[in-house]
Amino acid sequence: MARRAGVSTRALRYYEEQGLLASERTHGGQRMYPESAVERVRLIQQLFTARLSSRTILQLMPCIESGEASPEALDLMAAERHRIDAALSELSAARDALDRMIDIANHPTPEHCPALREPAWTAYKAPAQQ
Repeated sequence: MARRAGVSTRALRYYEEQGLLASERTHGGQRMYPESAVERVRLIQQLFTARLSSRTILQLMPCIESGEASPEALDLMAAERHRIDAALSELSAARDALDRMIDIANHPTPEHCPALREPAWTAYKAPAQQ
């Protein structure tokens, strides 16, 4: 199952622990999954890629399974989208700050680089002895 779904066996156990996936056990204790579990695991992976938590995914599963979104699910998805938008804004600001640093490093000016100021250094003056 793990190989067919493209995940590790640990991921499958985690999904079960979180209530996202169910299996039956053989008499020997081996997990048995229905064929539909492959598609479910791939969907869970997509939702994790969208940075949804396992708790959020669990809340959305009934709507996914029924094919009908509840008002609560729509609100939850809107809140997640807002969270992602905020994270994107923060990442964009961080990228812009890094771009400024790269530009300064490539085109140093006296304003940003003390070694380019006139004079580049001042003579050392020892403090007066009393």
